Amino acid sequence: MKKDSFRIAFCGLISALSLVFMLMTSLIPVGTYTFPVIAGVLLVAVVIEFGWKWAFGAFAAVSLLSLFLAGDKEAVVYFIAFFGFYPIIKSCIERLKSRAVQYLIKYAVFNVCIIAAFFVCKLVLMIPDEEFTIGGFYIPWAFLIAGEVFFPLYDMCVTVIVTNYILRVRNKLFKIK
Repeated sequence: MKKDSFRIAFCGLISALSLVFMLMTSLIPVGTYTFPVIAGVLLVAVVIEFGWKWAFGAFAAVSLLSLFLAGDKEAVVYFIAFFGFYPIIKSCIERLKSRAVQYLIKYAVFNVCIIAAFFVCKLVLMIPDEEFTIGGFYIPWAFLIAGEVFFPLYDMCVTVIVTNYILRVRNKLFKIK
């Protein structure tokens, strides 16, 4: 019973921290893209300590609460569509033997999720097409191209965060000797 209580408390703490970052999306303009990334990366600790099932539970809790409480709904959509669950499924993808297949799957997941998130934002939030055009250039194409360039950097950063969590934070957090 004590073990389950600790799991619930730990997942609740990580979920609360993730929710705080999602709530901050409406306070700082660049928060639309930055804070969902941070909120998702926090879930890595749950994956490492208790597995993907507990991490998906925490992800679901943060997603649902963010949907109701966060002011920036676009950020919530991007958290739910990609940044919240990618750090959870990353370890499953990286278990595949072929690096080429890993990158193909990662890029496929990224593109499908980000494009779907764009259309959900456009259709649900009812943003007119004129809002996406500057000087005749359709801005979402620029964001998608930038995403293709920065996705490997994001993926590498998640790997570095996982490594640092395991090597530095985990031992202090759980007093493992």
